[in-house]
Amino acid sequence: MVKLLAPAGNFISLRSVLESGADEVYFGLDSYNMRANAKNFSINDLAKVSRIAREYDAKTYLCSNIILNENNAIRLKGQLENIASADITGIILSDVGLIRDVRDNGLEAHISVQENVSNSFALKTLKKLGAKRAILSRELSISEIKEITQKSPIETEIFIHGAVCMAISGRCFLSNDLYNRSANCGDCLQPCRKNWTLTFEDDSNDVVSNLSNENEIFMISKSYDDSYRTNFFSPRDMCMIEHIPELIDTGVASFKIEGRSRSADYGATVTEVYRQAIDEYLANPLDYKVNPEWIEKLKSVFNRGFDTAFYFNTPFKTSENNQSKYIKKDIGKIVNYYNKVRVAEIKIWDDLKIGDKLIIQGETTGSITHTIDSMQIDGKPIEIAKKGQNVGVAIPIKLRVNDFVYKLIKRDLND
Repeated sequence: MVKLLAPAGNFISLRSVLESGADEVYFGLDSYNMRANAKNFSINDLAKVSRIAREYDAKTYLCSNIILNENNAIRLKGQLENIASADITGIILSDVGLIRDVRDNGLEAHISVQENVSNSFALKTLKKLGAKRAILSRELSISEIKEITQKSPIETEIFIHGAVCMAISGRCFLSNDLYNRSANCGDCLQPCRKNWTLTFEDDSNDVVSNLSNENEIFMISKSYDDSYRTNFFSPRDMCMIEHIPELIDTGVASFKIEGRSRSADYGATVTEVYRQAIDEYLANPLDYKVNPEWIEKLKSVFNRGFDTAFYFNTPFKTSENNQSKYIKKDIGKIVNYYNKVRVAEIKIWDDLKIGDKLIIQGETTGSITHTIDSMQIDGKPIEIAKKGQNVGVAIPIKLRVNDFVYKLIKRDLND
């Protein structure tokens, strides 16, 4: 049965994706992973990560998928015993040189997408080296993935949702060249996502006219200052929620959600949606249908618009920025939770009213979403609470003191 692998950038995200149904989680360790800007975990956090994951019978995979120089390779090798003693399941490697050392410490060795594994011959070689799983290149089609997986002697894994990099399997030098911040060492500033200005060598507008044609693969627009701008470096996010049956049919062992730098509610929502889709298909494949609510939920959290990446063709759509239908505003914190009556006392620094949609997050709580249908102050029902007040809100899920409270505000995507 295919596993669902979800990202965790911190303890709140970890709890959130596990509560939402992740079978496996992956996360970064300071200095060794491709998300240097995420909060990440320290070596001393790993035992706690394992303990939380065991509550959900989930496996844990530590990312060390940067390009390792000699010093980093030596440091990582020296940490393997400590990682294994924390009961971590395995390590995601971008360097095949450490496969044997990982395996000798009782850890599973998974090969990162950074290795750009694109054929069964590579998988057979990785098997000989001791790898248990490989994340296949993101440039492969569904038919290629199926053929390769059928011939593979080890498990295969594919991405199903999240950001898509402009570079082949993430190997990009743009950030390093412009800012001396290396993407391949986990410190990408994502200049590809910015709006680029183009200049031309001559006065002809023919090039612009051709590129603006609706049949072309990206658009160039004329700006107020007569310059031309484009987001052709920035592809839309991958979203494969409408293609779960085809993906399961490939035979891969694990579906991977991208997003260790994303918020806890992002991880919770995306994991929950794909969990439901996978379970419903496996339970009744003949009557399976895509639920339109799944797509709406995915649109409600951070996204750059959706595409199917290379699975069916070459990606052709570009995206300027976040296309989520909502923004998340920090408006309060939990100061008490009354278990008997299931009411949370919230100190608020923005107005609240009946019908507002909240996200509450905490290390133990994870990330939950709740629409307010009942509020009280001093035992009296109210419709609106003003900033600076403490308000009681009926919430059936147990919350904890100091949990963060956010209000979802609908965005005008035309702005």
